[in-house]
Amino acid sequence: MSILSYLHVVMTTRLAELRRDGERGDSPVPTAVIIFGLVFVAITVTGLALSKADDWMTNIPTHKDPVK
Repeated sequence: MSILSYLHVVMTTRLAELRRDGERGDSPVPTAVIIFGLVFVAITVTGLALSKADDWMTNIPTHKDPVK
């Protein structure tokens, strides 16, 4: 058997095994949607925390000299 015939048989057998195996993992689309959703939530939470901190900082009274 020549090397080309052997490689052809090996590749054909391996491809047939791969076609039979129905579980090849999850599609990347749902994973990307989940990641984008988590990024959106993180940006929203960060924005809310920033606005709360900014409001808190602006409500701090300014220093007044007690001597005057």
